[in-house]
Amino acid sequence: MEKLDLTKKYKSYFTAKPFPELVHIEPAQYLSICGKGEPGGRAFSERIEALYTSAYTLKFSMKNKGQDFVVSKLEGLWWFDEINYPNMTIDTAPVEVPRSEWEFRLLIRLPDFVNAEDVESAKEAAYAKKGNELIKEVEFFSMSEGKSIQMMHIGPFANEPESLRQIMAFSEKHKLDRNGRHHEIYLSDFRKTAPEKLKTILREPVK
Repeated sequence: MEKLDLTKKYKSYFTAKPFPELVHIEPAQYLSICGKGEPGGRAFSERIEALYTSAYTLKFSMKNKGQDFVVSKLEGLWWFDEINYPNMTIDTAPVEVPRSEWEFRLLIRLPDFVNAEDVESAKEAAYAKKGNELIKEVEFFSMSEGKSIQMMHIGPFANEPESLRQIMAFSEKHKLDRNGRHHEIYLSDFRKTAPEKLKTILREPVK
């Protein structure tokens, strides 16, 4: 049985250059869970666990149906309350907004042959096996980012504002406005990779 690897099928989605560029991102579907709190904090880690438990249950369920796939890279959308924290730019927000105030939507991209019913069935099976209440919060999610600015950030997450300043300068130069939530794709396993070697795609939908 052939195993579908989305990072190979959608190479342009999972690759970026080390400088800002304008790209078009196709509509995609995901396994998803939302939360609030600092990256690496308890709420964040617990939701990653619930998401991956559901993802692997879904994978083996689909494999039994003859449609196997590789569980894809972790991704995240990040935002904050812009009423409480007004006039922030994409490079100042990571520094000035307390980490505890950030909200997130964790994502794992899914093959097109997976549907919402498949996800619900996998959730039920995962919860029955693990009893993790957060599994109930996992959901099927679709997103169409379209025109976006992106670049590859290499190094610690704490240094992301340096790359975000480049993205903001690119946006201003080309007179582009924000049109969606800040998106990160974690190409490296940040639990096992040295901070200076981390590879993260930073993506900002624009119009």
